[in-house]
Amino acid sequence: MRLRSILLFILIISCAKTKLGAQKLAVEETPQGVFVTEGKSPVLFYQKQTKSSDGAFPRANYIHPLYGIDGSVMTEDFPEDHLHHRGIFWTWHQILAGEKNLGDAWACENISWDVQSIKPEMQKGGNLLLNIHTLWESSLKLDGDGDQQPFMEENTQVTIHPRIDNFRQIDFMISLLARTSDLMIGGSDDEKGYGGFSVRMKLPEDIKFSSEGQTIQPITNQITAGSWMKMEGSLAKDGGKAGIVVICNPQNPSYPETWILRAENSMQNAVFPGRDPIAVSREVPLVLRYTLLVYEGDISIGQIRQTISQINNR
Repeated sequence: MRLRSILLFILIISCAKTKLGAQKLAVEETPQGVFVTEGKSPVLFYQKQTKSSDGAFPRANYIHPLYGIDGSVMTEDFPEDHLHHRGIFWTWHQILAGEKNLGDAWACENISWDVQSIKPEMQKGGNLLLNIHTLWESSLKLDGDGDQQPFMEENTQVTIHPRIDNFRQIDFMISLLARTSDLMIGGSDDEKGYGGFSVRMKLPEDIKFSSEGQTIQPITNQITAGSWMKMEGSLAKDGGKAGIVVICNPQNPSYPETWILRAENSMQNAVFPGRDPIAVSREVPLVLRYTLLVYEGDISIGQIRQTISQINNR
């Protein structure tokens, strides 16, 4: 009986540890966007209202700040080296309607994002779901009255999970539907071909990239390095180690995506679709799925693989 009591006590402590730090997620809506917290800890801010740098590089529909487990800011917005970069964002250089160029959404040129609605929803298990409906518009596509006309509709779900131990999981499902004929999207029109889901994170001098236990060295062009990327360094408030893991979903059209990685003055990108533009249907949505693991200290390959297994079994 004594042994059974000891084992039961260990099990209870173990379960309590698994939920350590987990508190109720909450959302505060403002004219600028929505601020998500967990207890007293900040989690992220979604930018709904158009934001610019003295009128330049106007953008909306992205996440910044993304906060670390200790409340440190992990992302950057309007960085001096690339003023068009912004937090966690998903966008493309090439936006085409047939042979007509509608603008450069990556560089925030002639493209705008009209966020129609954000609907928070608490889910079973304590997850917080943000349902976001956005219309993409172009100053080069106007109606007879001179008003911008939407060329694409986006319905995105951002699912924020409660913190478990030293990490937090955030899932993205981005659904794109054309609202004009012959719409195509593509990455940069060069050998790099970057575009799609991107992370503009702070980059300390000791930044390190790895995947499946292998250290990855950034190069100029795309790297084939597996379906997930771990990016870590001295990102915690006290100079301690922290990082972000980006996981590509096996349901993505180009899974596993290649990567554009940068050790300084830039963003990190899971490349989709690359240099050659692809069509966006008016009837069947183009759906892209990604997961972020935001962690403090370290996160093991086993924990990452366990998250991937859970994603695959949904």
